[in-house]
Amino acid sequence: MLPEVETAGDGPLSGRVAVVTGVSRRAGIGFAIARDLLLAGARVLLHSWTPHDAAQPWGSDPEGIAGVVRALGNPTDSLEHIEVDFTTVAGPARVIDRAIAVFGHVDILVANHARSSYQTLSDVTADELDACWAVNARASVLLTQAYAAQHDDTRPGGRVILFTSGQHLAPMAQEIPYAMSKGALHQMTLTLADALADRGITVNAINPGPTDTGWADAELTRSVRGALPGGRWGSPNDAARLACWLASDAGAWITGQVINSEGGFRRWKM
Repeated sequence: MLPEVETAGDGPLSGRVAVVTGVSRRAGIGFAIARDLLLAGARVLLHSWTPHDAAQPWGSDPEGIAGVVRALGNPTDSLEHIEVDFTTVAGPARVIDRAIAVFGHVDILVANHARSSYQTLSDVTADELDACWAVNARASVLLTQAYAAQHDDTRPGGRVILFTSGQHLAPMAQEIPYAMSKGALHQMTLTLADALADRGITVNAINPGPTDTGWADAELTRSVRGALPGGRWGSPNDAARLACWLASDAGAWITGQVINSEGGFRRWKM
């Protein structure tokens, strides 16, 4: 059982508001990012879509979304939650609108959500291609659009942080819809950064590499561990530290970048 988070009243992100998508499991990257943002003094709107996890082999959080929110401190002046399906066109704007209704503005957008999909070339379907595109790529653009439309450029710390995968470093033939949609997200990072650069908003993407969130089976866990120089998988905490650094004033000079944070992952040794 993870301890509940005690939110900080002050910190490097005090006064700023963040939206973090894909926070549906305490073992996930989104949870770690939301926790660290809260501890840094930010107010945070959590987004989740638990039916996706429930349909995957790893399943939803054992204590449900209520347990996830409770572990972060439950709804307070610093924390709110919304459940939204990003296969819907209106979903991304609903998330940003909710954050504005609760907190008044949004300074930081962390688009951490993802739809996983295991389909090869022989069994890939148009429906799954469309669903992955809608959730992983389209929703990230529409979130960024909705965020930018409400952003007060006189406020400091405008940040958009996207999450891609390692599809640009090695083939992912078992996950074609996922890899194609994440590839689109990778390629759009620089363009979105340019679109918002004159407004003082940075846009970057993180490839967190193999991260232990409970999704891999024992065989894959052993194989990947052997290709990681540190002898361990990445932790959600590793991704959270990078995301929170990009969200801070210290990361203000970085934009348009896709950052590979993989611990030296040697794919050729698997």
